[in-house]
Amino acid sequence: MTGWVAVAGLGPGDDALITPQAQSALAEATDVVGYGPYVARVAPRPGLVLHPSDNRVELERAAHALDMAAAGRRVVVVSSGDPGVFAMAAALFEALETRADADALDIRILPGITAMLAAAARAGAPLGHDFAAINLSDNLKPFAEVERRLRHAARGGFAMAFYNPRSKARPHQFARVLEILREDCTPDRLVIFARAVSTPDEALRTVTLAEATPEMADMRTVVIVGSEATRRVGRWVYTPRSVP
Repeated sequence: MTGWVAVAGLGPGDDALITPQAQSALAEATDVVGYGPYVARVAPRPGLVLHPSDNRVELERAAHALDMAAAGRRVVVVSSGDPGVFAMAAALFEALETRADADALDIRILPGITAMLAAAARAGAPLGHDFAAINLSDNLKPFAEVERRLRHAARGGFAMAFYNPRSKARPHQFARVLEILREDCTPDRLVIFARAVSTPDEALRTVTLAEATPEMADMRTVVIVGSEATRRVGRWVYTPRSVP
């Protein structure tokens, strides 16, 4: 049996947003590896072994998947959204750097619909022009680096999409993010709080930067900050493709 490893995005929550390509890989898989809540989205079946793990063991998870593929297993590493956006594809390649068989392994990266794009679609087209995506968590980089990147994006005039804005362990940091934005952006800049998009818990709220508060976001929220050109049309929010 020839083994392979596929890194697949399961989309933002609704099973209808899992691509046929990812579904096909899961149907062929002998093993599914991933963070526990994502693995729980995969239906058990005979011949399929599920390997859930904690969310802070990405490299160990990736190494395990590569070991199984090298041994002839057909492995799917699952991520939410798109596996290449703040997810497991990069971790897999980082683990691959330590292996002598890197070129011999069959590796497939299967794109998915990331939460940022699902949230933007619900709101309209706020990412219709240049934008920056920033992970606000300081688990894998210092918060000083978050602040530096945020300032550059704000001063560059980008629309911005924020992942992992506010957790119970770091509730103060999103307040600091709003402070930085207010230093470089006008008070009427539109801010979209998109929580749990495509799930039964979905909630969408658009306010101005002046009205935004830290409590409007949690770890299930994607925050989209419009550019200076972003505006409303009816209940929709969009950023024109042309810059004046």
